[in-house]
Amino acid sequence: MGILSWIILGLIAGALAKWIMPGPDPGGWIVTMVIGIVGAFIGGWLGSLVGIGGPVTGFALGDIITAVIGAIVLLVIYRMVKSRS
Repeated sequence: MGILSWIILGLIAGALAKWIMPGPDPGGWIVTMVIGIVGAFIGGWLGSLVGIGGPVTGFALGDIITAVIGAIVLLVIYRMVKSRS
């Protein structure tokens, strides 16, 4: 998957994660994209670790769900780190 596709998927996954978990998060669209892109990697890694999926490879519904779950996990970690500082 090309870098542009990762950015678009990251934007979608990050926006959906923020929509599912609203709250006062510092950062704008750039942080949302980074959370979504890294979340796609985390979701793919967690899915392959548990045995229910693999890495995110496209725009299929399963890939978007995997990326959003990963982005939610990353958003929870991000909020915990930011709340301590």
